[in-house]
Amino acid sequence: MAFEANERPSRPVTKFESMLKTDDVYFFDAEDFEDIIHHYLNHGKIALAKKGIKIGLQQHPASIALKLLQVEIMVFENDLERAETLLDELQLLDANNDEIYIQRANILSKKDNHQGAVKLLQKALSLTDNSFDVHSLMGMEYLFMDDFKLAKDSFIKCLEHDEEDHASLYNVVYCFEFLEDNEGALVFLNDYLDRHPYSEVAWHQLGKLYYAEKRYQEALSAFDFAIISDDTFLGAYYEKGKVLENLGQYAEAIENYQTTIEIEDPTAQAFLRIGRCYEKLGDPDMAEYYFKQAVRQDPQLDKGWLAITNFHYRRKAYENALQYIEKALNIDDKNANYWKKCAQIHLALKQYDQADFAFKEAVEQGNYDLKTWLGWADALRELEDYGSALEVLVQATTFYPENLELAYKKVGFYLLHQDPISARIALLDALSLDPEHHGLELLEKHFASVVDNQWVLRILAKK
Repeated sequence: MAFEANERPSRPVTKFESMLKTDDVYFFDAEDFEDIIHHYLNHGKIALAKKGIKIGLQQHPASIALKLLQVEIMVFENDLERAETLLDELQLLDANNDEIYIQRANILSKKDNHQGAVKLLQKALSLTDNSFDVHSLMGMEYLFMDDFKLAKDSFIKCLEHDEEDHASLYNVVYCFEFLEDNEGALVFLNDYLDRHPYSEVAWHQLGKLYYAEKRYQEALSAFDFAIISDDTFLGAYYEKGKVLENLGQYAEAIENYQTTIEIEDPTAQAFLRIGRCYEKLGDPDMAEYYFKQAVRQDPQLDKGWLAITNFHYRRKAYENALQYIEKALNIDDKNANYWKKCAQIHLALKQYDQADFAFKEAVEQGNYDLKTWLGWADALRELEDYGSALEVLVQATTFYPENLELAYKKVGFYLLHQDPISARIALLDALSLDPEHHGLELLEKHFASVVDNQWVLRILAKK
């Protein structure tokens, strides 16, 4: 039987380690060697597990159980050919050993033959009374095949065997989510909680489902029950804080985020959330302090850099905002969102060359937001580079073919570019998207200097 990872070493393990420190050789039962090897496998000490197998097989060369553990390590190390050869030998000795089929299934899984692995696991099920591990393995194979219904059924069977199996509980909810069956998940969890009213994990999962459905009061109750069941449950305090934020109860939200920091080492996400709450409460000094704490805690957290940058941007402290976004870009110059914000700041500072460069970088890094294209065109307009602006707008149209703002801006830029023929074609295209002519106001507002209303009226008359 395998040890739990946090168990203290048993007497055989202690005796085995004592033997390794001396030249003495101690005798162990085969079952003791199994316990020793399981202990090392559970703690990730593969070299010691292999040493245990070697000595174990020297003392018990006919032990099928020890040879199967040897197979397990071979599979773990991707030594699949040797593992299959050894399994062939073992199957001749014991054709009804369920572990042989489990290890063959593991090999097929490694080869991405998940359907074949399931068939072998079904064979193993027919040979064993201890079906818990097999159902768990089957559930994982079904997940690999994206068959979330059968995966869910397998993990539910694991819970029928051991209702305290939190890993399977998480997996069941995960499957419900992928099946987009929130109602089914709610029914399942409520039924589970009828039997286990103090399961902090189930309450936590129930609260997250209610939160996703914006049923905030029910989510609050669920997280409160999770905390009652385990007052050190970090996730429950954090999720409760998110609910309170959505309810506008920012001071209470801060208390819950602070509790997560007191229970465990602080996280950048908690600092970020606290900062946002203080900003909502109208306390900019505390908000800035916690935003700074977030980026110090995790310099790779883009949400942290964007939060402190936007904090200054909203206050029109553009130089401060630029300072922070440049720090972020020094850490990760491939982040499209950083480049987009950098461009917007340069635009606000009327630094149009730098804005042009930053918008270009944002698009090259994969940011195709409508505001990115429109902002880029605006920067190029200020640079009087109307041809490049039109190229930007035409490219943007491939992403947003029915956007009226793009359509009418193209008309204006063609006029700025002194290309009335293309402007006329663009206007007709825009009007085809806008039968009520609502976008003409946009044209007049942004391009009043070049739009001839009589010209527009003549086109409308001929349309």
